[in-house]
Amino acid sequence: MPACRTSSRTGAGREVPDIEARIDRAADLLPESALWLPEPVSFPAAPRPAAPPPSLAGRRIAVARDEAFGFIYPANLAFLESAGARLSFFSPLRDTALPECDALWLPGGYPELHLCALTANRTMIGAIREHFLAERPILAECGGMLYACERLEDASGTSAPMLGLLPAQARMQPRLAALGMQEAELGGHAVRGHTFHYSMLETGLEPAALARTPDGRKGERIFRQGSLTASYMHFYFPSAPELIAALFG
Repeated sequence: MPACRTSSRTGAGREVPDIEARIDRAADLLPESALWLPEPVSFPAAPRPAAPPPSLAGRRIAVARDEAFGFIYPANLAFLESAGARLSFFSPLRDTALPECDALWLPGGYPELHLCALTANRTMIGAIREHFLAERPILAECGGMLYACERLEDASGTSAPMLGLLPAQARMQPRLAALGMQEAELGGHAVRGHTFHYSMLETGLEPAALARTPDGRKGERIFRQGSLTASYMHFYFPSAPELIAALFG
């Protein structure tokens, strides 16, 4: 395998480095008629969802958040706090230890753009493995799941070892692999969410559940490995309060 090297791209939101110039060029090509807008339409405010029961009261949840892990629904953070959880944020790229926590959330992002930094941070890898071996809950979604794999290969063929919690290898593809809304049943609870990824994951591990698309097609696999729950599916926490309480509880 090629040696790990620094990616020329630097993280979430910058995977298209000239995005502003592209938008400006597209705007310059628009005809004057494209500037016309219809009259505004008023919509009634959506009812606010009921506050979840305090099922996570006192639970300390550490959330990965940096350039490599930045895809987080604000509604999910609000849900966890409303359920009584205490959130702490940390960087798998730069921090050397986890915050004091009872559970860990590795959300989506772009770990493939930061292979060298992630694999070089051995103290953080050790801390997360120790958390896993202590059988404390971990939820790993999409990019978080790639980080939980044994190895991850980026689009250029560079491969690097990751956390090794999930007996799987993943590699980036030049084409979109999956996109859209999905729903799954896990532990007797229905949960909704969506998927968006370019990578493919190879594993001999049997999934604990299989999501479905709105038109009934097979969706993403959901894996359970010890205290780890992992999937390409990004869960929308308010859609399954009891399941999320069980995953982090």
